[in-house]
Amino acid sequence: MPPASLGAMSKLLLVLHILAVVIGLGPVMVASSMFPSVLRRALAGGDAADARGALGVLGRICRVYAAVSIAVPVFGFGLASMHGGLGKPWLVASIVLTVVAAGVLVFLLPAQQSALDALAGGGGAEAPVPGAVAAEGALAGAPATASAAAPGRLAMLAGIFNLLWVVVAVLMVLRP
Repeated sequence: MPPASLGAMSKLLLVLHILAVVIGLGPVMVASSMFPSVLRRALAGGDAADARGALGVLGRICRVYAAVSIAVPVFGFGLASMHGGLGKPWLVASIVLTVVAAGVLVFLLPAQQSALDALAGGGGAEAPVPGAVAAEGALAGAPATASAAAPGRLAMLAGIFNLLWVVVAVLMVLRP
């Protein structure tokens, strides 16, 4: 490709990468952060029907936009390979953190769905929430309950997910 078209392609990929971050990751970050507080209200016995509806919408937002956010690393790899930067330490760190964030999401989404299923089934304090980490330190995937601990676990996972993306954003801007 001639240098002028390479620069135009690079700018297009950068715009698409940034749009993918805003459109794909933004909703997941916000909805996953809101989910635990709405779950707390539902478990407290407030307006359970409204809370279940809101939780359903928040969970759907997380699932749909998590799929959309796959475009973020796709465009990012395109940019990095175009500029020959795949070996740079800040980019390698960003890639590793992105993989870790995806791993957190692999635990977060099923835990949200389990909490929804427990509420929909009329699950009280003893409704199983597979994929949640038990307070006694059991491994992920062990059964836990949809009690006051479930929103805390979901909040922790959402916080870790969001923090990882903040660090990636800082690395992308500062490029140390």
